[in-house]
Amino acid sequence: MLTSSIVITGVTGYIGSQVVRTLLSRFGSGATCKVIARKSSNSSAFQGLPVQIVYADLLDSLALHEAFNGADTVFHCAGLIAYTKNFRNALYDVNVLGTRNVVNACLYNNVRRLVMTSSIAAIGATEDGSPANESTTFQEWQHANSYMEAKHLAELEGLRGVAEGLEVVMLNPGVVIGVDHANPASISSSNKVLRLMYDGRLPFVPSGGTGFVDVRDVAEAHLSAWEHGVSGERYVVVGHNLAFRELFTHIGRRNGNANGAVVTLPQNLALLAGFGGECWSLLLNRPSFISLESIAASARTLAYNNTKSIKELRLCYRDLAESFKTIMD
Repeated sequence: MLTSSIVITGVTGYIGSQVVRTLLSRFGSGATCKVIARKSSNSSAFQGLPVQIVYADLLDSLALHEAFNGADTVFHCAGLIAYTKNFRNALYDVNVLGTRNVVNACLYNNVRRLVMTSSIAAIGATEDGSPANESTTFQEWQHANSYMEAKHLAELEGLRGVAEGLEVVMLNPGVVIGVDHANPASISSSNKVLRLMYDGRLPFVPSGGTGFVDVRDVAEAHLSAWEHGVSGERYVVVGHNLAFRELFTHIGRRNGNANGAVVTLPQNLALLAGFGGECWSLLLNRPSFISLESIAASARTLAYNNTKSIKELRLCYRDLAESFKTIMD
């Protein structure tokens, strides 16, 4: 599917940069792309690519109105990932108010379709640990998690756009892993953690589990959602459900790994690590993936059903070994 104009937010990030490159790889000059970046972001990765760089902030509604002018499709990949309590307000501002501004700019400019990058954090959880799907109820404990709550509220903004006549498709990726070495922005904290496990520098694992997916599959999912997704629907984008101990075992099977025996993170040590992450984040004013909320969530066994994305978006997920190879080799 080609369109006269495509706008993509979050292009200097892990997922957004991959969406841009996948889009250009598939359609080349057939797609006219505007990429939205903050002035403070490093956009050097887009020099030489056939895209128009527009500097705008998600919280600047006027700038977004101007940037979306003439657009047929918007890929909204921008967002903040943080788990510490001092980032609670920032999570709301960027993920909720930012999405509200994107939806409003789409409506103002008569954009046809908006594809939103959400997260499994916005998907509900089952009581028995069975795989959750797109209609699983969001639980009370999830409302208390700042990141989960922000992504949940962001989706409500997307649904509000549907009610006002905008086509909106929401994607819910799991923990995104893998590296595209042709993409300079293919960097993430999840890959760094996996590398620490491989190098034998992370002997503790949480007791729970979650869903994982390759970043290249996530980018393909965005294009498939644009072409095949049903407006008003969300799609779980998860290739593999794994307990964290299973993840460690998979990494340990790779040649050259230095990991040894792994110990399930004791509760008292987990709380200490979470508190340390909160202090580190507060002192440096930087997001931390280790926090009291993330430690609590990682102790839960969460799993996700990807049947809908396979059937409706026609996705075919990569093997874990292929994802690990891009990180470890």
